[in-house]
Amino acid sequence: MYRILGPVYDNERKNWRILTSKETYASVKKPTIIETIRLNRLRWFGHIQRMEENGIPKRIYMNLGTIRLRGRPRNRWQDEVREDGRIVGGEGWQEIVHNREEWKKLLRKARNHRILHMPME
Repeated sequence: MYRILGPVYDNERKNWRILTSKETYASVKKPTIIETIRLNRLRWFGHIQRMEENGIPKRIYMNLGTIRLRGRPRNRWQDEVREDGRIVGGEGWQEIVHNREEWKKLLRKARNHRILHMPME
């Protein structure tokens, strides 16, 4: 991406420089890889929730009762989905999942308005 956009002239320092990642994403206006992963995770969660009860992915998802190790608990897939869903749909997001059209509309809105956008440091 840096090669396509090329170097820019910095008027303050009076020299050429390469754009930072933050400047690149701001100019391209495409979702970051983190936003894409979060949206795909929510889309997959909606698919699993609408599956029939004897579907293999749903059975695997429902039986993820693993033992947690000592120390700081690692983030589980369910924890990440719960956090992303809360960011996108507020408190009642789990009821929207079962209505496919409403769920697609919510995810489209999140993508277009960059609701899951994580500012780069």
